[in-house]
Amino acid sequence: MALTHKLGFLPQPFHSTRNLTTNFPPSLRFSIKLQGQPKLRSVVKMSATEVTNPKISYDSFTVKPPLHPTYDLKGIIKLALAEDAGDRGDVTCLATIPFDMEVEAYFLAKEDGVIAGIALAEMIFNEVDPSLKVEWSKNDGDFVHKGLQFGKVHGRAHNIVVAERVVLNFMQRMSGIATLTKAMASAASPAYILETRKTAPCLRLLDKWAVLIGGGRNHRMGLFDMVMIKDNHISTAGGVTNALKAVDLYLEQNSLQLEVEVETRTLEEVEEVLRYASQTKTSLTRIMLDNMVVPLPNGDVDISMLKEAVRLVNGRFETEASGNVTIDTVHKIGQSGVTYISSGSLTHSVKALDISLKIDTELALEVGRRTGRA
Repeated sequence: MALTHKLGFLPQPFHSTRNLTTNFPPSLRFSIKLQGQPKLRSVVKMSATEVTNPKISYDSFTVKPPLHPTYDLKGIIKLALAEDAGDRGDVTCLATIPFDMEVEAYFLAKEDGVIAGIALAEMIFNEVDPSLKVEWSKNDGDFVHKGLQFGKVHGRAHNIVVAERVVLNFMQRMSGIATLTKAMASAASPAYILETRKTAPCLRLLDKWAVLIGGGRNHRMGLFDMVMIKDNHISTAGGVTNALKAVDLYLEQNSLQLEVEVETRTLEEVEEVLRYASQTKTSLTRIMLDNMVVPLPNGDVDISMLKEAVRLVNGRFETEASGNVTIDTVHKIGQSGVTYISSGSLTHSVKALDISLKIDTELALEVGRRTGRA
């Protein structure tokens, strides 16, 4: 089956209880057997950027996911569930929970932060059991405080518990990214904060989606959607000018229109780029100013080189500061006049936000208060 159908099971608008059952065309169906369930149910494998069900729209997302031509979001969900279930399914659930027992479980924030992954959580619950009903008091991108119950899911206890850890793993990572992004985006203003390609393997779309939810902007999705001439390309091509010439020729010969960014590491390289652009028609759109933020022994940073580079560019191209970007330095960097600030730390070393999903919330809160986590 061609994997050209994308996100055909997006959630309905938030703040309402709804049944997540979705009907797919017969030609797109195949069957799998859920652990512990006697009946087969129909599912469809899709990729991540086209809606096939006319009743469901990206408009139902508070923050829409970034686009990717081949990313299989439903496949990632299925893989995560299969990784957890193994070849036997949840043996503890099968042993302890009557299959038809229905319960309500509540999402509980165990620390302050920005919530992300609500839309994804609904997709996961839908994959495990389309009859589960989910209700939220918060949207993706909203702030939650420690101890807040911000959502609930109702349905078969067995299937809620099966989905629990996968839902939380995604939500906690995405919320951690969104929380740090919100803080850095606020501090970076008037510059815009970007992530990089330093994402968890196979989770790039989700990591970058979390950045958007946190108020940041996305850098290139991958190797395919932007030309980015970095140090190794420059070294191999024989210099900045040769690399730019090669890119311009390649785009012209292949009738491609893509944004082009070139990395510069010295003021001399900035001047060389500007000289080339003044003499040649070029597709260049952005100049990266790499490691022009110099750390000082006292923990501060010197941005004088960065400011001089921005002055040289003088608005002719977008500029991007990269290197030595932290929550402590990003505000000062943002005052340099750069258009963008990119930081790999948004995704490569994120601290997950502590969230739980509990059926017995009173006991969970009691334990949380005892341990200082609620």
